[in-house]
Amino acid sequence: MEAVSTFIKIRRDLHQIPELGFQEVKTQAYLLNYLHTLSKDRLEIKAWKTGIFVKVLGLNPLKTIGYRADIDGLPITEETGLSFSSTHSEQMHACGHDFHMSIALGVLTYFVENPIQDNVLFIFQPAEEGPGGAEPMMNTDIMKEWKPDMILALHIAPEYPVGTIAIKPGLLFANTSELFIDLKGKGGHAAYPHKTNDMIVAACALVTQLQSIVSRNVDPLDSAVITIGKITGGTVQNIIAEKARLEGTIRTLSVESMHKVKSRIASMIKGIEVGYECEGNIDFGCMYYEVDNEEVLTREFMDFVHTNTDIHVHECTEAMTGEDFGYMLKEIPGFMFWLGVDSEYGLHHAKLSPNETAIQTAIDMITKYIEFKGK
Repeated sequence: MEAVSTFIKIRRDLHQIPELGFQEVKTQAYLLNYLHTLSKDRLEIKAWKTGIFVKVLGLNPLKTIGYRADIDGLPITEETGLSFSSTHSEQMHACGHDFHMSIALGVLTYFVENPIQDNVLFIFQPAEEGPGGAEPMMNTDIMKEWKPDMILALHIAPEYPVGTIAIKPGLLFANTSELFIDLKGKGGHAAYPHKTNDMIVAACALVTQLQSIVSRNVDPLDSAVITIGKITGGTVQNIIAEKARLEGTIRTLSVESMHKVKSRIASMIKGIEVGYECEGNIDFGCMYYEVDNEEVLTREFMDFVHTNTDIHVHECTEAMTGEDFGYMLKEIPGFMFWLGVDSEYGLHHAKLSPNETAIQTAIDMITKYIEFKGK
């Protein structure tokens, strides 16, 4: 039988029980069970919904260093064929949050056994994939009491090899917003289109119109993306659809462009209502604030890793990826970085299979950095 380290085993255990946002009951129980095996001399634990705050007390604290790990899975049917594949139907850790948790537990365990001068706060955050757990966690009394002076987090990156991190000061991830549009007209027999208001036709027209927003309403020196990933409508081939639903996402590199895009979408819905004699309803769902890495801390981290580890530091460009860690960085100085895990398949893919050696690589690097910051 294959011998694996403690934190690879933890990753595999967690990989088998992925749960969607604010449904992470088994995940929270697993994390709490592990935490209760650790010495309680310098450990304070507070649960919040399906998340957890854990403070490792320092020897003579002057500040608190925060570390965040997200814990939820995705509604994806796993196709990896791994012996420890998901046991939950149509749910998978396809974004690496099992890695994030096991790395966080590794770092946490180290500081329980090797306390530093400052406090270290670990935040196990639910619902990163939606509807968003970072913002409500920021508003809790627990966070107000334990609010760290700085904070960091990582995200696995399948496209980079193990032993590489990618990061940049300033904007790293985009502003993102969900997009749900419902159209309702008058359905009827396919042989009598003149007696109906066809919502399939209206939906198709709207999809085409939406694509003009980025090319004609957003500053070409800025960036934005509007993607409609799902359209549903109709019942059978010979009935004109009474209803249609469009589901998508908006991503922008500036808050101003996000407001502009949303305003233009709302205007287009009004035009569709008039042009196709229907009713339109728009829901922007949850919005994630941009991940903006604090300049000084990020440069310091990059220099530290380059000087004190064998890890290659790659200064990357910003991505249109969304991450609600941005809500934490909005109020707390800090940064996020990509962790290379060398997988053939990318994030949110049913065959994502990161290289597990990256777990210990990350634990070693992060503990060294937090020790440096917490002396």
